[in-house]
Amino acid sequence: MLNLEEKQEESQLTIVLDGRIDTSTAPLLQAAVDPLPPAVNHVVLDFAKVDYISSAGLRVLLNLEQNLEETDGKLELSHVSDLIRDVFDITGFLDILTLI
Repeated sequence: MLNLEEKQEESQLTIVLDGRIDTSTAPLLQAAVDPLPPAVNHVVLDFAKVDYISSAGLRVLLNLEQNLEETDGKLELSHVSDLIRDVFDITGFLDILTLI
């Protein structure tokens, strides 16, 4: 299960994630970020309450990063746990994503 809480302030969209990002929940995250509202060019995903991410979730993050990069936008991930950070490290995503 994955719960999303979205907050938009000017050009920044913050999404607080709560739960697992896996094959069954990744489409929910995908729907929240595709398409982005026209005014948004900065997305912050709050991972404080995420305890698992699968390859399906990684694919959503990669697509979002690429889409924002094409429009000179920015994706940042906050409050990433050591466990999720390890997944990003092993998969090479630490070189792609910005963790704050």
